[in-house]
Amino acid sequence: MKTLRLITLLALLPALAPAEDMPTFKLELKDGVLNPSRLVVPADKPFRLEVKNTGKTPAEFESLQLRKEKVLAPGAESVVVFRKISPGEYKFYDEFHMKTAQGVIIAK
Repeated sequence: MKTLRLITLLALLPALAPAEDMPTFKLELKDGVLNPSRLVVPADKPFRLEVKNTGKTPAEFESLQLRKEKVLAPGAESVVVFRKISPGEYKFYDEFHMKTAQGVIIAK
């Protein structure tokens, strides 16, 4: 039984390791301003998005098209992992600042 567990664990290691090797993109949310408001990412490959709220009000990274959302208190930061997205353009926004904080992720 121990041998089977070891074999299973070894088989899973390659699937776990790439998280550190994923390209990482950074997004700053600051009181209704996105920096950058346009992100170009690799299509059909996993990547990480580091989201940081440097503002004095709550912020939320949200994309209905990508089915991702992350609420951040002032000064908080977090990571959103994308396993892969098809080529195209995907809108995202800060739901707490809808009038000014609109962006797009472009997968190429």
